[in-house]
Amino acid sequence: MSLIKEIEVSELVQLKEKGESIRVIDIRQPAELSGGMIPGAEGLPMHIIPLRINEFKRDEKLVMVCRSGARSAQACMFMQQQGYDNVYNLRGGMIAWSGSGLEMGLPQAV
Repeated sequence: MSLIKEIEVSELVQLKEKGESIRVIDIRQPAELSGGMIPGAEGLPMHIIPLRINEFKRDEKLVMVCRSGARSAQACMFMQQQGYDNVYNLRGGMIAWSGSGLEMGLPQAV
């Protein structure tokens, strides 16, 4: 079993502030997104990822997000199995993000 890469909330904030190119994918279901999401994140439910995997570039940095980090860890494993090496799981998910007192954005359709 391959280990997934993880990124802390603080690391993600720093990378975004530096203007680094990062694509944040929120894999929660649409009903879950109404509580807010990371600003700039794209909502793409986990079960849709295999259908739209060709929309991801292999060289872009991807951060997968869910409520707690469990489902997004599974999404990261799937992406790694498909040959995507630059995929990170947001440790603690949206619980960690909101617990850090960070801004919440409104859902955006992808």
